[in-house]
Amino acid sequence: MQEDIFRSNGGEFITPPKKLREKLLNIKALLFDWDGVFNSGEKGEIPSSFNEVDSMGINMLRFGYYMISGQIPYTAIVTGETNQTAFKWARRERLNNVYFQVKHKADLIAQLKSEHNIEPDEVLFVFDDILDLSLAKEVGIHFLVNRKANPLFNAYCVKNNLCDYITYSSGSEHAIREISEVVLDSIGKYESTIEERILFDGIYRQFLNEKSLINTIYKLSTNGTFAEKDFG
Repeated sequence: MQEDIFRSNGGEFITPPKKLREKLLNIKALLFDWDGVFNSGEKGEIPSSFNEVDSMGINMLRFGYYMISGQIPYTAIVTGETNQTAFKWARRERLNNVYFQVKHKADLIAQLKSEHNIEPDEVLFVFDDILDLSLAKEVGIHFLVNRKANPLFNAYCVKNNLCDYITYSSGSEHAIREISEVVLDSIGKYESTIEERILFDGIYRQFLNEKSLINTIYKLSTNGTFAEKDFG
């Protein structure tokens, strides 16, 4: 792995790269917080946003795992809010689920096991703040999106084994793309994902065909349970 490239930019490997690779090869599910991860987390009249740089990163990340296992990893957004931008983006990108209004994110663990046969150590979670920690404590791999404003929070996550890697990019600076590159490089699929994407045939076309069949389902969290809700 080319960890020195990430370290030279400011990325922090809390888990040693060799051990991180072992853990990453066990992953079957990719979970992402939304606000503060795909964007700055700022709220107001304008809905929170996403960026095509991050979209490409997640697409290639899913493809990288597809090349290893022949299956697209289960992929979902888990957010404490109701965000139309997240709903639309997830449907466009053919994510499996968006879980929203989730106040205690660890509730999702039982849902993943019962509905998708996914164990906690098979989950990679990307997060940025305190609301996410209940879930981060339970999963196999945790990537923390950096923010200069909360050095004590970062230190807390390191001290309590709640992050494997801390990004040098913030949510508004394409942290998702950075994480995608860290993971793909770690599992040995970075260059091959690019090369197959350039060809736009064979295994990449198979991946696209299978991805197009995924129907994004939205689930509202209420008192620890999740109910399907249609947004049209």
